[in-house]
Amino acid sequence: MRRTVLVLIGLLAATPGSAQQLAPDGGRVTAPEIEAIDPDRFGSRPADAAYSAYQRGYYITALNLATPLALDGDPAAQALIGEIYSSGLGVRRDMAKAVEWYGKAAEQDVPEALFQLAMILLDGGAEFRDEERAFSLMERAADAGHRLARFNFAQMLADRDPTERGRERAAEYYEMAAEGGLADAQYAMAQFFRNGTGGKPVDLDKARYWLELAANQNYDTAQIELGTMLVEGRGGAEQEKAGFAWLMRAARAGNPAAQNRVAKLYRSGVGVEADRVTAVAWYLRARRAGLVDQVMEDHIDGLTEEELDLARRRAAIL
Repeated sequence: MRRTVLVLIGLLAATPGSAQQLAPDGGRVTAPEIEAIDPDRFGSRPADAAYSAYQRGYYITALNLATPLALDGDPAAQALIGEIYSSGLGVRRDMAKAVEWYGKAAEQDVPEALFQLAMILLDGGAEFRDEERAFSLMERAADAGHRLARFNFAQMLADRDPTERGRERAAEYYEMAAEGGLADAQYAMAQFFRNGTGGKPVDLDKARYWLELAANQNYDTAQIELGTMLVEGRGGAEQEKAGFAWLMRAARAGNPAAQNRVAKLYRSGVGVEADRVTAVAWYLRARRAGLVDQVMEDHIDGLTEEELDLARRRAAIL
């Protein structure tokens, strides 16, 4: 199972894109002016105004709107300020201030603040590293329902206790994150059911179920494993065409392992009509990324010069 640590800005439904860094007024909005903010642009309430400004890329305006609220103890405003400083949005990145404001929000059990503060304590550099506090914060965020925290806490549990008992406890949090729609966690659940670990029995049908959920979110490793299982009939009846389709989806997205498997399916005519030239074209794409397969190398040797030239031209446009 791969080690993954994910970080997501989860305060807002939308993430700012290429909007301006400063408000047209230079970003300066003082506390007495908050109530006068245009509701059509920034919302009718101060908290709404800060979030709306953030969403639109007016980061300094958002900071000025959020600050008096945060000083008055508003946990959402405190978390928003933590995000602005941790990401350096419109201001110089300042992890010390991010820790301060995330910490204030975490004291009020804001799940996103708990999660982000834990991540800083894990990966924010030696100055902030505190694995024990991070473990505690991540657990609190996970138990509060934060799906990324659940996934990361599962990773931490598995790292701390690599025994089967540790994997069982980790699996509980992986499963909650998977049910919350996190593709990494769905892939992890597939591995538990495929290998019979984490307190789960070997159940290839359930493994395919979780792989399909992750594959539908364009998780290429899940697409490859699901496609292979369908082609080989593991965990259910053979579904060669469906398996080929999943492998092709990952291949077109640029995954070399998938490209090589698609090449072999074209070579053998499994799930698709056999085509020795197209097989080589897909293999050439995989080989460009450094993947070498002796079976396909031998297949290339069997092509005529005309066929090999055609395969090269097809590989250029795949």
